[in-house]
Amino acid sequence: MTFSEAWIEHDYNPFIVFDNNGKIISLNQEAQYLLGEVVPKKVFDIAQAYASITYGFKTTIIDIAFGSYKFYAITVGYDDENSIGIKLYKSATKKFANVEEYGENANIYALLDLCISASSTNNEIKFKKEFDPTFPELRLKVEAFMKLLNKVYQSHLQASIITTRLSLITGEYIRFNEKKYPIFSISIKGDSRDSNYEKIIEELGTKSNCTIHFEHNETLISAALVS
Repeated sequence: MTFSEAWIEHDYNPFIVFDNNGKIISLNQEAQYLLGEVVPKKVFDIAQAYASITYGFKTTIIDIAFGSYKFYAITVGYDDENSIGIKLYKSATKKFANVEEYGENANIYALLDLCISASSTNNEIKFKKEFDPTFPELRLKVEAFMKLLNKVYQSHLQASIITTRLSLITGEYIRFNEKKYPIFSISIKGDSRDSNYEKIIEELGTKSNCTIHFEHNETLISAALVS
């Protein structure tokens, strides 16, 4: 591996080269993690849509989200009809000055159960839980985090079934003082979601040190697992 190839391989941003049929020719380490959350065809379609009309490279500022991944720009390049490459620039992960900033130790299962119990009062929604059973106690700004969860459940209260999934995100972490903190995810999904709550949910996410992503009928919360 040349120095240039090693540089691309260890880049913080995903880089993928496709052939003209959308088959992957090469990709770096970050791209492998990305493709755990999005099918290659979606990335290939974006590369084609934002490619320069003539041979060469074109950078576009654009907000793109795939699962927990958020990007603020892409560069697409090609010099023949046989292959096309795309680099996606990741939005900056929230930084923190010290671990204590993440709040006090809390039991994530107990907090989720409390919010689900409160949300299930006086309605006939069926609540399902799919929890990774191996989570330790972790640091959270409990009051803000509880407000965030309650508001997310409130946005889904027109659903007949709400499924809450708690899991670790493979391959993602925040580095602080030479230590890596894994990222965990809470997915709250129903067959209905009121998008009018999005702004307040994002504000509460910021106060809770959480990143928020919205799908059609799903709200995804992700944060560093600081214990």
